[in-house]
Amino acid sequence: MKIAILSRNKKLYSTRRLIAAAQARDHEVAVLDVVRCYMNITSMRPSIHFRGEDQSGFDAVIPRIGASVTFYGTAVLRQFEMMGVYPLNESVAITRSRDKLRSLQLLSRKGIGLPVTGFANCPDDVEDLIKMVGGAPLVIKLLEGTQGIGVVLAETQKAAESVIEAFMGLKANILVQEYIREAGGADIRCFVIGDKVVAAMKRQAQAGEFRSNLHRGGSASLIKITPEERSTAVRAAKVMGLNVAGVDLLRSNHGAVVMEVNSSPGLEGIEAASGKDIAGMIIEFITRNARPHHTRTRGQG
Repeated sequence: MKIAILSRNKKLYSTRRLIAAAQARDHEVAVLDVVRCYMNITSMRPSIHFRGEDQSGFDAVIPRIGASVTFYGTAVLRQFEMMGVYPLNESVAITRSRDKLRSLQLLSRKGIGLPVTGFANCPDDVEDLIKMVGGAPLVIKLLEGTQGIGVVLAETQKAAESVIEAFMGLKANILVQEYIREAGGADIRCFVIGDKVVAAMKRQAQAGEFRSNLHRGGSASLIKITPEERSTAVRAAKVMGLNVAGVDLLRSNHGAVVMEVNSSPGLEGIEAASGKDIAGMIIEFITRNARPHHTRTRGQG
């Protein structure tokens, strides 16, 4: 099988592990910098070129598209789909999961547990918005933020009003969410492949920090999740339409709540915490499922 990996940097841990896992199973692998790809959009023979060469002949494509290049990255992935190449995660599903507001609305529609979340446009509504999510302390998130950047914990009513008004003054789109105090600065990353949680880890924020992201100094450890948490993670990935996802959960007093569904979850933390060959599981999933023109969301956006 010939597999393309869309990645800006072939030296990244996740990319290196996917290359090694594919080659260990005798697959041919090429890493393509997604922003260096360019497309010929035509009715008869759509194509993608990279560094002057036609990139046809791939059986599957693994998108490792960073948030900063989502628009162009998903356009390239969509072109591969038009060429009949099997995508590990489809372009529509990635776009859906990257839109924090849309993803929460879709999860809500399917009855999946979420923190109480507010969204507003007008500064005149700030007081009621804060009241709606249960008052301070609360969490304010930039819609475009990643890896914990653009996430603020407002501990008082006045602080919350000031931060929200500041963001609104900058015309930034924000979400306002209840603060799950009982989580104790920890969340659970469930790694979903297909219809299974293949590994889970607890991410604990460092002292004085409420964001548990490993990029922000959080620590990771193996954790045993409950059947409810397992089911919630699988359902959340399915709602997004993702075959592979990192689903971030918090343990609240009213059960597991989903914070985010990540379409390009990193492998380093989860493999270190679980001791499992997650990259190998991903390649095996592709081997079982890849076939030409096999996209579930074809024609749906």
